[in-house]
Amino acid sequence: MFTGIIEEVGAVEHLEKRASGAALRIRATTITRDAKEGDSISVSGVCLTARAITADAFSADLSPETLNRTALRTLRAGSQVNLERALLPTTRLGGHIVQGHVDGVGKVESLRELGDGNWWLTIEIPNDLEHYCVFKGSISVDGVSLTIAALEGKQVSAAVIPHTYANTTMREYRRSQPVNLEIDILAKYVEKMLAARDMPVTRPKSELTEEKLRELGY
Repeated sequence: MFTGIIEEVGAVEHLEKRASGAALRIRATTITRDAKEGDSISVSGVCLTARAITADAFSADLSPETLNRTALRTLRAGSQVNLERALLPTTRLGGHIVQGHVDGVGKVESLRELGDGNWWLTIEIPNDLEHYCVFKGSISVDGVSLTIAALEGKQVSAAVIPHTYANTTMREYRRSQPVNLEIDILAKYVEKMLAARDMPVTRPKSELTEEKLRELGY
């Protein structure tokens, strides 16, 4: 579980494609300080299991599912990635609940400078995620917790403050760049509960018949 508050921007050392999946190695210094083998680390919004940890790097295995469903498949040596360690029970939840389970890949529509270090980011989202997004709701973009400031069809926009722009990979965004998206987990739970409420209740057929009641003396 993560908060969407990025701790460090790391750099891909190499991505080794395999017959099934891939192996990724990332250079980082902040999140490796107390990382242990098997820890969960969010890499641009994707929850990965760290291994082969050193003072300045860690490795992770990518399953075929991860490669198929996320933008990590586009990484190459030198690519920058947003990094966050899993939250602790004592951590301040400064963003929102982020699982690191990517729901879809969107595309950067535009990143427009507003002045004083502020930016306006617009993302084109997949059709099946559109109904989960609400004005002033939360969305994770490459692992960054953002507040939806505008909605127009398949386009979701958010204001990016100077700190976020300076300390995440957003400063490298280009038009049509793929980004990992995770919608608020609460929206998915609400949808499922409402669907269950509206389903007709099927009651088991009773084996008690009028003939059976007569046999029992009623």
